[in-house]
Amino acid sequence: MTQHLQYLLLGLGGGAVIAALALGVLLTYRASGVINFAHAAMGMFLAYTYFSLRQSGELLNPLFFGPDKLRLLPGPSSEPGREIFYRFAPGTALLITMVLAALYGLVVYWLVFRPLREAPTLARVAASLGLFLYLLAVTKMRLGTQGATVAKPEALLPDEVVRFFGIEIQQDRLWLALFVVVVTAALAVLYHLSRFGLATRAAAESEKGAVLIGLSPTSLAAINWMLATMLAGLAVILIAPIANINPATTSLLIVPALAAALLGGFRSFTITALAGVGIGMLQSEILNLRSQWGWLPDLDLQMALPFLIIILTMAVRGESLPTRASLHAGRFPTSPRPAHVTAWTLGLAGLAITGMLVLGSDWRQAIIVTTTTALIALSVVLLTGYVGQISLMPMALAGIAAFAMVKLTDEFGIPFPLAPVLAAGVAVGVGLVAGLPAVRVRGMNLAIATLAAAVAIEELVLKWGWFAGGRGGTTVPAPTLGPVDLGVSATGSDFPRRAFGILCIVVLAAAGLAVANLRRSPTGLRFLAVRANERAAAAAGVDVTRTKLVAFALSSFLAGLGGCLYAYGHPNLSADSFVVFQSLALLAITYLGGIAAVGGAVVAGVFAEGGVLSAAMGSGSSDVQFAINGLVLMVVAVVYPEGITGVLYALAARLRRRPAERSEESVEAASAVGTAVTPARSAGTG
Repeated sequence: MTQHLQYLLLGLGGGAVIAALALGVLLTYRASGVINFAHAAMGMFLAYTYFSLRQSGELLNPLFFGPDKLRLLPGPSSEPGREIFYRFAPGTALLITMVLAALYGLVVYWLVFRPLREAPTLARVAASLGLFLYLLAVTKMRLGTQGATVAKPEALLPDEVVRFFGIEIQQDRLWLALFVVVVTAALAVLYHLSRFGLATRAAAESEKGAVLIGLSPTSLAAINWMLATMLAGLAVILIAPIANINPATTSLLIVPALAAALLGGFRSFTITALAGVGIGMLQSEILNLRSQWGWLPDLDLQMALPFLIIILTMAVRGESLPTRASLHAGRFPTSPRPAHVTAWTLGLAGLAITGMLVLGSDWRQAIIVTTTTALIALSVVLLTGYVGQISLMPMALAGIAAFAMVKLTDEFGIPFPLAPVLAAGVAVGVGLVAGLPAVRVRGMNLAIATLAAAVAIEELVLKWGWFAGGRGGTTVPAPTLGPVDLGVSATGSDFPRRAFGILCIVVLAAAGLAVANLRRSPTGLRFLAVRANERAAAAAGVDVTRTKLVAFALSSFLAGLGGCLYAYGHPNLSADSFVVFQSLALLAITYLGGIAAVGGAVVAGVFAEGGVLSAAMGSGSSDVQFAINGLVLMVVAVVYPEGITGVLYALAARLRRRPAERSEESVEAASAVGTAVTPARSAGTG
């Protein structure tokens, strides 16, 4: 019992940070209606900035161009007998960092999220994911992979060991818990007793009402963003000496923070803080149980806790995010009706096959990367673009299918092409389970659930030794069709083999043709009806639950097929290929391409790292490309949320001198309702 209590108390540190991040998420949502998925990443970048000031008096450059650091104090003197303090004292460095935190929060809100107040949920999610990817890439650019991973800074809090209830524990855990208590109490007093807090609450309940009584929702939101960013930076700075900081793992603290905020209903500071601390303590106890119970698999089981909390919370409450009466309602990007589908498919496929036959090795590899990425991006177009269900786990599903295909081939002797089809079916099963929250929730709620699912799948399934070969990965058998070798492996300039590239092109062409025709079918029209208005579609006779689950199944199957092709193209496969950041990057480039059109998936493949665009531009830093993708994503979400294909469709419509497809899409959605109702009426009269 003493050991269990000790591990629970050791979890106070991590729990306090989760609670502080959750409080910041709550602040930004109440003030602006935005779930900032980059909230923990902002705290991570500020923490690195603080420790850079402490170590060398240099400021971390937040831009993706220019020097890595900007010197604020002179460097150490080499003259004997002369000492110059070239780094800031802790208090001064912390003060500068907090000022920068307020400035960064204001800039991010004013330039990115303020223009998105009238935008649909998808645009806000895309913008926050763009910020997430940008901060992650810029941090790695400025510090390098090694420098960012091994950071263990000096402690700000006392870390002497004390006895607490007969248990030895370091003081810093208790100080962190006290920090959260003080912050929670201060926020509760501020938002319930002060004029500013009451004004913020009024704007959160109804922006229209706030404007009518003379309040400025924009100014209130800006101040809250500044406070939330300062809180995120301070929390990560305080936890860094205990748990180290890492750009990837620290940024993913947003998942347990979202779980805590959901338990608090995105309203209560007290419940949110208690939930965050409790999650950290339970995760610490799970680590203890892993060491005691030898039958538990050697996996990060504590990563599944936030996912379970999110799923259970949404199952009980349904719409877990409180609604807001905004000044304007946004809409999803236009989903244009595909035209000349067969001609476009044959033309693009023929062009790609010609490239595979006549181009060199680098270009052939780029075409393969483009086709496999475009196939997985098609799953995003179908689910998010057609049905409006925001999923952040396509690469996780692709990874499950990839490793399942290897398992089916090696363990059960199932050959190509049956093995990838069955493996894609496994992805369908997992996708349906993870997508069950879509039956009751939508929009931002579903994005939160699928992000947590992606993290859980990565830690519990894709790093499972029996299933995926552990952290060392596994070897992928080459696909063969009778005597024909369709594998990618070859020597010298023959790599990658042309046969494999042509296989990828054919599969993508068939999938793209199917998705385009689905968009024009009665099923596709029902998808649009559900996306436009679930309640109206249900009232008119559309089975909304069935429509959503069908979309999840088809989307998961496409992601699974893409994952299998990716595996065939990488004979040495590891879980690193399917990390959650890859899912976020995939959604980002699909949104850039045009998330509601099949052409958007093709553009996403072209924009993919290592794709055709990379080959055309020459080799470069992947971190730079990630940073640019994140920055462009934020700009596109603000300026033109229709994406690149949306721009092209709009230009084509102008050239044809007719309005864009919005009215046509609305008519199609209405006809979908009629299509759904007619069979029911016929059955009733019969």
